[in-house]
Amino acid sequence: MARPMTQIMAIVNQKGGVGKTTTAINLATAMAAAGKQVLVVDLDPQGNASTGLGIEDKDRQLSSYDLLIREEPLERVTKASFVPGLDIVPSNIDLSGAEIEMVDLPGCEFRLRNAITHTIGGYNYVLIDCPPALGFLTLNALTAAHTVLVPLQCEFYALEGLSNLMRTVERVKKSLNPSLELQGIVLTMYDRRNNLCGQVAEDVREFLGDKVYDTVIPRNVRVSEAPSYGKPVLLYDHQCAGAEAYIHLAGEMLRRENTYGAQ
Repeated sequence: MARPMTQIMAIVNQKGGVGKTTTAINLATAMAAAGKQVLVVDLDPQGNASTGLGIEDKDRQLSSYDLLIREEPLERVTKASFVPGLDIVPSNIDLSGAEIEMVDLPGCEFRLRNAITHTIGGYNYVLIDCPPALGFLTLNALTAAHTVLVPLQCEFYALEGLSNLMRTVERVKKSLNPSLELQGIVLTMYDRRNNLCGQVAEDVREFLGDKVYDTVIPRNVRVSEAPSYGKPVLLYDHQCAGAEAYIHLAGEMLRRENTYGAQ
C-alpha cells in the first residue's frame, strides 16, 4: 500500500525529557533542507517547538488551540519559520485548557484530523509534536496521524514505558484510526561511555527489530544550547555531532519511505 501524498507523523512519548521536541524541530529542519515541504504542529502547551523555531510569544495570537477549539482554518494559524520550506502551527498557554474543553465538544477525538486533513496538500510531511502525556491532545494526534515516531531515551525504564505506549497505539488503531502504523523508534540521548545505554539499545532492537532506526542521537551540549537561541541545532551548529545525527536520521527516514513506496 502506497503512502499518502502528505505523510502525517505524530511524535509521541508520554515521558518528558526524552528529546521529543528536539527531534520534531530538527527532523523537520533536516527534511526541509532536503527539499521537502514540512509543517510542524505544536500540540504541547509548553510551546517549546514554537520557541525552538524562533516564533516569539507575541506572534502566537493564533495557535493550535484556535485550530482545535475555535475551528480556525489551518492557513490562518500557520506561521512561516525562518527555515525555507518549514512552517509551524504554534502553541501558547491557551492550549493547557484544551483537554478539559474538548471533552464536551462533538467528535472530540477527531478535532485535529478534521482541521487538517483536507488542507495540507501543499506539504510532504506534517510532524505533530505531542505533549508528554497520553491525554486528549495526544489522542487527537494519533487519530489524525498515519504513523507514530517514538523518541526513546536510553535509560532503565525505557522498555516499560515503550510497552505502555505501544498498547495505546494499538487501541487507537483498533477503535479510531485503522491506518495508524509505527513509523519507528529513534534512540536519543545516547552515551557510548555508558554501558546501560548500550544494553537498552540492544534490548529495544531485539524487541522491535528494524522498526528501530540505525541512527542514534547522542548526548550533545550543542543540542541542549540551541533552543535558548530560538534555533534548531542544525542552524545553531550544523557541524556538531547532534546536528549530524539528525541529518542522518532524516536521510534514513526518507530512504525507508522511498523503499516503502516502491513496494
